[in-house]
Amino acid sequence: MSTEFNSEIRDGMRIDWDVPIPMDDGVVLRCDVYRPIADGKCPVIITYGPYAKWLHFEQIYKTCWDKMVAEHPEVPAGSSNRYQNWEVVDPEKWVPDGYACVRVDSRGCGRSPGHVELWGMRETKDFAQCIEWAGAQSWSSGKVGINGISYYAMNAWQVAALQPKHLAAICAWEGANDWYREVRGHGGILCTFLANWYDMQVKTVQHGLGTRGYRSPLTGDWVCGPQTLTEEQLHANRFDFGRLALEHEFDDEFWRSRTPDWSKIKVPVLSNGNWGGQGLHPRGNVEGYLNAGTQEKWLEMHGDAHWTHFYTGYGVAMQKKFFGHYLKGEKTGWERQPKVLLQIRHPGEKFVQRAENEWPLARTRWTKLHLDARSQTLSPGPVKDASKVSYQGMSEGLTFVLPPLEQATEITGPIAAKLFASSSTTDADFFLIVRAFDPNMKELVFMGALDPHTPIAQGWLRASHRKLDPERSQPWRPYHPNKTKEPLKPGEVYELDIEVWPTCIALPAGYRIALTVRGKDYTYPGGSGGKLSNMKNEFTGVGPFLHNDARDRPPEIFNGTVTLHTGGAHDSWVMLPIIPN
Repeated sequence: MSTEFNSEIRDGMRIDWDVPIPMDDGVVLRCDVYRPIADGKCPVIITYGPYAKWLHFEQIYKTCWDKMVAEHPEVPAGSSNRYQNWEVVDPEKWVPDGYACVRVDSRGCGRSPGHVELWGMRETKDFAQCIEWAGAQSWSSGKVGINGISYYAMNAWQVAALQPKHLAAICAWEGANDWYREVRGHGGILCTFLANWYDMQVKTVQHGLGTRGYRSPLTGDWVCGPQTLTEEQLHANRFDFGRLALEHEFDDEFWRSRTPDWSKIKVPVLSNGNWGGQGLHPRGNVEGYLNAGTQEKWLEMHGDAHWTHFYTGYGVAMQKKFFGHYLKGEKTGWERQPKVLLQIRHPGEKFVQRAENEWPLARTRWTKLHLDARSQTLSPGPVKDASKVSYQGMSEGLTFVLPPLEQATEITGPIAAKLFASSSTTDADFFLIVRAFDPNMKELVFMGALDPHTPIAQGWLRASHRKLDPERSQPWRPYHPNKTKEPLKPGEVYELDIEVWPTCIALPAGYRIALTVRGKDYTYPGGSGGKLSNMKNEFTGVGPFLHNDARDRPPEIFNGTVTLHTGGAHDSWVMLPIIPN
């Protein structure tokens, strides 16, 4: 591939198209550089990922773009929006502030040749070399920051652990970092999102699609060119992520090699999570914040859609405050930034900002609500009398309801549950849904990161993966090593500790809290949530995060009779993080 590139002045920027970055194995990756016209040295905002740097936001993600600009007109304001690309910064809003923006097509995607093996060590080494390249350019100040959503945040955790010398700070916006527990699946149950996402958002922009792919509105050239390869050649140039996810049932080297050693992250970290991101990101934002090896780290949690606040004035101002401090040495006031900044969620999509000092909040009242199988209720006190209730293993299960709240109640933090259960077969899957209902028993759902009907919180566990890691478990966050499978003996009662992902909701008096224990994914009872142009399935309450692969959940094993045992020696409960007024 040629090492030449084109450079032009456009829309107040110097743009270098398809700049080559040679890797240590001879592969030449391609990046675009957006920088100020005037000579000088700039700090760098870099991203490295598979979504094709010449693909405009609307070309695959039109429904996301249309929804964002309709609901948040501030996003397209002040920009021609020609350079808007999925999940990365708009250079027209950063270059005028004296930044250079570098977008790298990851190996095997967009304009970069090579074999696609996402999030692997080869890719992480590539990213580190790209950071060092950016830090050494004549127009670079030597300080490089990573700022992007999802994929671009996920590999930020990884590359930061390699400690490239020019990396000065990372903003991980809605980015998972535990590939087994957050990407492959949940609680040992395979999630089909990974395979479907790979088909829809990566294979569609693989390098070599050439004339069979998209044409760029920026350059007029092929987004995934310049070569046009055969289907056989394309197939040979990528790994089969869906098949490998199914085959790697346990947290083995395949997944661990993609999960960073957080203790080696020494650069400043801004971790931004979304309460409604159940199924992919918010757990990683919290775990990354808690475990990163730097003392200079901050956590921010917000709501609304996945693609929204990164681009709104709220998000961009926070990012510039952070990077202005660490990349430019400006007095932005970042030294006064609260360590934890929460957008407290209220019914009606209302959010109230509040500063905190730690996570989980030190003043949390960990409150156990005990399950009673006799009445299918939740009780504030332990249930004395033992009882049991059964449901079909792959059904909608059972719902346990608390009486109406006597006073306004805030739930903010991680949730843990303990169940005692038996099955007529050798395994069972548990889907836990923490729900809220208004005084008329209408369910309270939210605009999640993706699904417009997202419940309060969700947790999952495959019973055969019930073994706990006592060193990594917390009372509020049980941790399962997921190294082996321990089948059930039919009819025998087992103790199950289940992690429910972090959440936030401030409920008025008169509302009810409920826990549903199901054998399949939650379904919102009020109708369809529509469909996005970049997703395969219609949204029914959990977005694209479905657990419906029959190869992973054969009915003869997972559709037996499941029995919940409560009261007495089988004290089953859900523990909520109640925040005092």
